[in-house]
Amino acid sequence: MPRPRKPASPFRYFNSSPEVIRSGVLMYVRFALSLRNVEDLLFERGIDICHETVRLWWNRFGPLFPGEVRRQRVSRMCGFRQWRWHLDEMYVKLNGDMVYLWRAVDHEGEILESYATQTREKKGSACLHEEGA
Repeated sequence: MPRPRKPASPFRYFNSSPEVIRSGVLMYVRFALSLRNVEDLLFERGIDICHETVRLWWNRFGPLFPGEVRRQRVSRMCGFRQWRWHLDEMYVKLNGDMVYLWRAVDHEGEILESYATQTREKKGSACLHEEGA
């Protein structure tokens, strides 16, 4: 029986280590720095890259990191007794159409999951209850 294959690493075609890429992207996002500021900060740490490289990293890995951080945060917080979440429903305009937005929000105001529907139905809340609970 063949071994199951590991999913390919998203960092496999980059010459820099995943730690450097992650720190560069997180500096750019977390501290609202410019690309050239991130380039300078990494250069002070001995990493010589171009600001366009940071932009490429942000375009490639920017969407991956928030989901990863959110999953880790939720898994850590679920063990605490005081951790609470509730279901929030809003009626918002999305791409010119009015839709119902269902959100699972924890006690600190962080959005755990969201779901948008055209009609007000129990399907939206059921999906969030299954994922959030």
